[in-house]
Amino acid sequence: MAWCRIDGTVEHAKVTELFITEALERVPAQSAGPGDIVAVAGFEDITIGETLADADNPEPLEPLHVDEPSLSMTIGINTSPLAGTEGKLLTARMVKDRLDKELVGNVALRVLPTDRPDAWEVQGRGELQLAVLIETMRREGFELTVGKPQVVTRTIKGKLHEPMEHVTIDAPEDFVGPINTLLATRKGAMIDLVNHGTGWVRMEWRIPARGLVGIRTEFMTETRGAGMMHTTFDGYEPWYGDIRLRQKGTLVADRRGDTTANALLDLEQRGVLFVGPGVEVYEGMIVGENARSDEMNVNPTKEKKLTNMRASGSDNTEKIAPPTIFSLEQALEFIADDEAVEVTPKSVRLRKVVLDVASRHRLRKKA
Repeated sequence: MAWCRIDGTVEHAKVTELFITEALERVPAQSAGPGDIVAVAGFEDITIGETLADADNPEPLEPLHVDEPSLSMTIGINTSPLAGTEGKLLTARMVKDRLDKELVGNVALRVLPTDRPDAWEVQGRGELQLAVLIETMRREGFELTVGKPQVVTRTIKGKLHEPMEHVTIDAPEDFVGPINTLLATRKGAMIDLVNHGTGWVRMEWRIPARGLVGIRTEFMTETRGAGMMHTTFDGYEPWYGDIRLRQKGTLVADRRGDTTANALLDLEQRGVLFVGPGVEVYEGMIVGENARSDEMNVNPTKEKKLTNMRASGSDNTEKIAPPTIFSLEQALEFIADDEAVEVTPKSVRLRKVVLDVASRHRLRKKA
């Protein structure tokens, strides 16, 4: 057969195996006719959009083009003090081989090197696609450190441009106000609004791709699970400026140890906790959300001082509110630029990129 590549070159190649589809199965075949759905073997690096044609009269079809990646995140080995306690695949070579293997079948994905030998920049079409890759790897036994999703920018005519998304929303008309507030605060602009007269409305927006990072959970909360959202890539626009997605700070552990109920009772007054009693934490691990906008270093391992005197009211037991447990996607939505997610087969932990308290303080002073 003639192998017509996207770059216009034509090579002669041999089909080693041919399969046709019968019901839900693929079966070997010697020939296939018009309308048959087939699978062929014999090509190592063939990609989407290329054509297999008649060797004597090659006429390639119009090539298909996959949308450009709009989001990227840094994926590297697990560098926390708890590395190696839950997973089996830990080394940089194993992670790199797995990412290269993913590139074979996932044409919308790109893997680029970084300034660190144990971390790579992975670009994809959205945070859901990247979250699916990370979830698949953790189930295979990998331990990873994942950075905050960032948009893939371009410099056009000397100016910084960012990717835009066309957002289509179907929701009950009662939730138009909250949806407007949610997208407008993320630099979105409404293009169209149609009331169908059935109690439902269709809204169309144009919004920077980074404004959609972390929007899924908030959107489902605001619409009480009734809203539907669909996004498509819609070109590039000049940089829209700062978008503040998270208003609150974090509670960060300042030492390693197991959390205690006594310490968590005191920390409950500061904000929402992400861990319960008896959980092993380490310096730089995020254990809760601060009610204020700044970062607070706390000691969640503090034990109650014991004396030989019985305190009045000691028989009254106090209850700790259940901790907020993040899924992988929710954790990626929550973290800030100087934070990361530690992903293991058993746990999803939030942490600072720089674990040492003194080092973070010096970095803030320089900034």
